[in-house]
Amino acid sequence: MRDKGLEQVARALRAKGKRLTPQRALIFQIIKESKEHLPADEIYRRAREEKPRISLSTVYRTLGVLKEMGLVRELHLDEEHHHYELVEEEAHYHLICSKCGGIEEFQSDLVSQLFEELSKRHNFEVKKAHIDVIGICKGCREKESQGPH
Repeated sequence: MRDKGLEQVARALRAKGKRLTPQRALIFQIIKESKEHLPADEIYRRAREEKPRISLSTVYRTLGVLKEMGLVRELHLDEEHHHYELVEEEAHYHLICSKCGGIEEFQSDLVSQLFEELSKRHNFEVKKAHIDVIGICKGCREKESQGPH
């Protein structure tokens, strides 16, 4: 039996006249099952473990289709590296370490309060927001404070 996520993908694709190919299902599953935000080359590497003949262009085309369907979000963490994650019902934001590239998701009532204030002050309905906070994580700060050995 297919899982609920794949059924959602299949419905969204059918609504746009597209079908759920084995490659699309695999790439969606890789992103869904990952506990981290994956760049396209890592998605490709993992996909090749299952389907050795899959091409990098297939991965990029599939990511484009999944983005177009609103099922996957592309995160622009810097000029060179784009990472992918599932679009989820519950909003979350990102803390991004500029040293190691680590990404930590967070949620905050303060963000909700900010959206309420923006709505009131500017008569503006907030639909969605992308908040990426760039800084240096605890692990990298600790390494810096220890200095070279």
